Amino acid sequence: MDHERVLEMKPNLTPGSQVSQVGAGVWHLEVPAGPEGHYRLAQLDDYTGIKREAFPWSPPVSLSLRAKASHCDLPGTWGFGLWNDPFSLSLGFGGGIRRWPVLPNAVWFFFASPPNYLSLRDDLPAQGNLAATFRSPLWPSLLVGLGAPAMPLLLWSPGVRLIRRLGQRVVHQDAVEISIDTMAWHSYMLTWQQESVLFQVDGDIILETSVSPDGPLGLVIWIDNQYAALPPSGKMLYGTLANPEPAWVDIESLCVSA
Repeated sequence: MDHERVLEMKPNLTPGSQVSQVGAGVWHLEVPAGPEGHYRLAQLDDYTGIKREAFPWSPPVSLSLRAKASHCDLPGTWGFGLWNDPFSLSLGFGGGIRRWPVLPNAVWFFFASPPNYLSLRDDLPAQGNLAATFRSPLWPSLLVGLGAPAMPLLLWSPGVRLIRRLGQRVVHQDAVEISIDTMAWHSYMLTWQQESVLFQVDGDIILETSVSPDGPLGLVIWIDNQYAALPPSGKMLYGTLANPEPAWVDIESLCVSA
C-alpha cells in the first residue's frame, strides 16, 4: 500500500470552500452556499504542478475508501477516482500548471445531478450515482487542438449530434448507475488493470468492464456546483447551480495500492 502518495495530496479550492484532514486517511470537503453563476470547488488531488506524462498512477492500481455526502442529490458533481485531467483548465477542476487539452481517460465513481448529461452513448446512464470509465487514444495535444475550429458546431444542435456520433468512435465508455443512499456511509473500491476495471460498493461487484483507461492518471476527490450536458437532443448545456446551503463530502479509510 502506497500511503506516501496519498499524504502528498493537495487541496484545490475556490474562495469560501474548504478541504480539511481530520485524521489519517480522513478528509472533509465542503463548498459554501451560494447562487448560480458562481463556481464553487473543493478538490483534493495528487497531480497539481505535475506534467500529465508524470502523473503518479498506472495499472495495476486499487483505490478504496468510505464516503458519505450531506445530501442525496447535491447540485453539481462530486466523486473520486483517477483521471488524466484532460481539459487543461479541467472545466473548473484546474490544476496548478497549464496543460494542453487531450482526450479523456478516467476510472471513477461520479455523482452528477441534473441537468448533467455526461455520456456520448445513448445506452449508458449519464447522470445520477455512477461508476464509469473512459478510454481514449493518447493523441498528442496538438492533434486534439486541431479540432478547435469545430467548436462553433457546439452552438448548433445538428452540430452537437454530429460531434457525439464522431466522439463515440474515438472515446470508449462504460458506466452503471448505483442505487444507494449517498447520505449514508458506503465502502467504494475500484481495481484498475491493464485490460479491465472492477468496481465494488460495500463488497458487491457492480461493474466489471474491459473499457480500461490508458495512463498515467492522477488521483482526484472533489465536490463542485458545475454541470455540463451533451445530450442526444443536441442542446448543449453548461454552467453552475445554486447551493441553497453548504454542501460537503466526507472521506475516510482512503487507501491506494499499486
